Amino acid sequence: QVQLVESGGGAVHSGGSLRLSCAASGRTHNTDFGWFRQPPGKEREFVASISWSGTRTYYGDSVKGRFFISRDNRNETIFLQMNDLKPEDTAVYYCAATPAYYSGSRYAFEYNDWGQGTQVTVSD
Repeated sequence: QVQLVESGGGAVHSGGSLRLSCAASGRTHNTDFGWFRQPPGKEREFVASISWSGTRTYYGDSVKGRFFISRDNRNETIFLQMNDLKPEDTAVYYCAATPAYYSGSRYAFEYNDWGQGTQVTVSD
């Protein structure tokens, strides 16, 4: 089991940037991590994921080229750098963990462990 705690959410204007962090603990070896988001009144959607080695990254189409996922295995922290934010990026952002054999998965049901979420609000 992996414990996850997100931080770094907040309110910004369009075009702004935020960096989300996810502190992981527990069984993090051979674990891939992902970020999902859930806009108000909508279903949870895939944002990005990163392999346990950090060598493979995957992105949702709506954030490709604007968001960047990375991880610091020494400190067991996963980051999501969000640039050029848009109002449609407003959502609760969740960090999630999945076994390495699901590497690259965009499906929430393949992630076993989840953080509590952090709110990101982007205004015009």
